[in-house]
Amino acid sequence: QVHLVESGGGLVQAGGSLRLSCAASGPTFSRRVLAWFRQPPGKEREFVAGILWSSSSPFYAESMRGRFTISSDNAENAVYLQMNSLQPEDTAVYYCAASSAITARKTDFDYWGQGTQVTVSS
Repeated sequence: QVHLVESGGGLVQAGGSLRLSCAASGPTFSRRVLAWFRQPPGKEREFVAGILWSSSSPFYAESMRGRFTISSDNAENAVYLQMNSLQPEDTAVYYCAASSAITARKTDFDYWGQGTQVTVSS
C-alpha cells in the first residue's frame, strides 16, 4: 500500500512561487511513476507533471512546461513540484499520485494523496 502526503500549498500573489512536497511510502514497484495533478474549482482533475522513480526522468503536460519543475529525492522518498510565475488560473487543489505504469493518464494512478490547496491572488 502506497501512502502519499502533500504539503507546501498556500496563498501566493500572482507572479510568485511555491514548492510543493509529496512524501511517499510503500513498495516502490507500486510507484514506478509519481506525478502531480491539479483540480481547479469546478473543473476536471488534470495532469501536471510526472517523474520516473528509478531514473528521476521528468515529463510534463505541454501547457505546464516551463513554469513548473518536478524533481525527486529517492533517499528522502519525496517528490517536489516547483511552481514559478504563478497566475490566478493556477489556483487548484494539487494532488500527488502514484502508478505502477509509465503513464500520465489519471485513471492509471492507483494511489492519491489528500491534496493541498494552492490559491493565487491577482
